[in-house]
Amino acid sequence: MEEQKLFGKLFNSIPLYDENHLDTILSTMDKKTASYMLIQAVKYAYHQGVFSLGESEVISKSIRTYTKEENI
Repeated sequence: MEEQKLFGKLFNSIPLYDENHLDTILSTMDKKTASYMLIQAVKYAYHQGVFSLGESEVISKSIRTYTKEENI
């Protein structure tokens, strides 16, 4: 089986396989996918040093609480 070439990544974690893949993600997004995307975006921003230590702590707890309740 031939491995598909990677076109890019969203938030350095979500693979895009061609220029239409992003459009597909956007047009088929549901609540579960939206939650996943938001969590990945926040994690990416954290790794880029966007948040202070206190902000990171609040965001981390928020993600853990939300994913525990939603079973994402």
